[in-house]
Amino acid sequence: MLWGSHKGASMLCFRETAFGRVGIEDKEGFITRLYLPGRSDAVSEGPETALLGEAFAQLEAYFAGRRKTFDLPLRFDEGTPFMKQVWQALCMVPYAHTASYKDIAEAIGNPKACRAVGMASNRNPIAIIVPCHRIIGGTGALVGYGGGLGMKERLLELERRYGPAD
Repeated sequence: MLWGSHKGASMLCFRETAFGRVGIEDKEGFITRLYLPGRSDAVSEGPETALLGEAFAQLEAYFAGRRKTFDLPLRFDEGTPFMKQVWQALCMVPYAHTASYKDIAEAIGNPKACRAVGMASNRNPIAIIVPCHRIIGGTGALVGYGGGLGMKERLLELERRYGPAD
């Protein structure tokens, strides 16, 4: 995945998926946002770019258990440097595995920042592709997810069903 930070014109497209209506935003050749089902604050939709088509194809392959990693150029146009660090660390949690907020806090060198990691995870603008659903509470409990705990549970079950990345 490529990472960048910049603001500019964007294209937004929605599609019905196996998990509901999902929106993906392309800004200048980077995926900058994924709207989870029922969580859209987007106002308008434009034509589908080649990158959006590829992002939806990878997302559908993931939902079908045929893709375990995403290969898309990503860019965070919002968020603090700390949040961006957390979001990048979330990508290090492998398919079909989970980590706690404490694990992520330790991974970014700030072991006491568990709550802040939780808040950053909650504000992840590119959910699923940046897998915040793999982050669980220290006791192993499912806690918080922008798409609701039911969706988080479905995503984790999907990954358990298809097994660890090769």
